[in-house]
Amino acid sequence: MLELVFPKDTNYHGTAFGGWVLSLMDKAASVAAVRHASGNVVTARMDGVDFHVPIRVGDAVALDAQVVKVGRTSMTIRVDVYREDMPTGEQELATTGYFVFVGLDEHGKPRPVPPLPGGQDTSSADPDPEARP
Repeated sequence: MLELVFPKDTNYHGTAFGGWVLSLMDKAASVAAVRHASGNVVTARMDGVDFHVPIRVGDAVALDAQVVKVGRTSMTIRVDVYREDMPTGEQELATTGYFVFVGLDEHGKPRPVPPLPGGQDTSSADPDPEARP
């Protein structure tokens, strides 16, 4: 996902509201979770969201979401948020967070979700600068 930061998205310091960034992260994570689960999901938890650098008015925000761990009915999604200085194109990692989603059946009850290919768990992997949006 790619978003632009407008004044309405910021606080009086001219930096992005944390809650606004979290909502973008939740959206990006939900897309990854729905695609992996091939069906309905719900956010169960947000874990370990770290804000590294401020995101300012006029910056672009690029979000990269990846399923990094799968349980029986749950998935952990890592979301990396990059801030981009629009005139220079310079990007840097601004925020990282982990979101847990649960797959739902047609009755809104937890349902099994597919495992990661090869059973890989990449939850501790560093962001790949070459793979960023």
